[in-house]
Amino acid sequence: MARRTVGNYLAELSTEPESAVAIANIRLSASQPRHYFDLEKIQQLAASIQKYGILEPLLVRPIPHQANHYELVAGERRYRAALQLGLKTVPVVIRDLDDQQALAIALVENLTREDLNPVEEAEGVLNLLAIELQREPQEVKSLLYRLENEKKGKTITHNVMGSEIGEQIQAIFTNLGQNWSSFTANRLPLLNLPDDILEVLREGKIAYTKAKAIARLQDAESRKNLLETAIQENLSLSEIRQRINELKFNTAEQKPQSRIDQTVKRLKAARLWDKNPEKWDQMQALLAQIDELISEASH
Repeated sequence: MARRTVGNYLAELSTEPESAVAIANIRLSASQPRHYFDLEKIQQLAASIQKYGILEPLLVRPIPHQANHYELVAGERRYRAALQLGLKTVPVVIRDLDDQQALAIALVENLTREDLNPVEEAEGVLNLLAIELQREPQEVKSLLYRLENEKKGKTITHNVMGSEIGEQIQAIFTNLGQNWSSFTANRLPLLNLPDDILEVLREGKIAYTKAKAIARLQDAESRKNLLETAIQENLSLSEIRQRINELKFNTAEQKPQSRIDQTVKRLKAARLWDKNPEKWDQMQALLAQIDELISEASH
């Protein structure tokens, strides 16, 4: 499929003839890249449609062997709002599209939405790149990380940056109004988060900065409990970090070796011998007591 800019996709819709189609004859696509819709915003859109009508037609494609039946390609928020209002027909643009073209257009439309959450944005960009480059998403991820490493000088050979595929990647991001390096550093890692974290991020229940902090907890049960608490009590990022530190300390208390390692690490980081000689004198006295206790226990 020939690559087009976001502007091209949207401009084409505005120049094609509209038709009125029975909403009952439109079905949702199984490959819709967006899974979660804010019900409050759908209600706001419905109120706007009730007052002004549907200002931008939906994009549909014919369903083979089903006359006057169509699959929705772009405009699901408008479709849901129209259903909520009980509208019988909706304005549409009908276009013959194959599966890849339909998915690419749906992805582009979603990526232009301001309310798209970070996970859906990352998945959308990655899938659009996969379609445009005709490669698997996992391979595209590897290409992006290789590009980033080459940019930072972490590789000796440069076999992506400056190549045809490297230029394609950068052109796609330019068309989306995004920076590939920023996306690779800040959005792509989100897809490596645990499934329970990804789920609430997709639903927009928590900010991704908070989610990333909670994801650092290795214990699944502790992570689940803190995630639920953070959402229910709307904990700030600093409150979440404080609770994580408490959880880690309590875990260390249960594991003597871990607590010893953590204490030694904190002692080294504090550098009392440089920053606070008085405290360091006190610390040396305590260390002497510890040394004496160890000696007694050894005999």
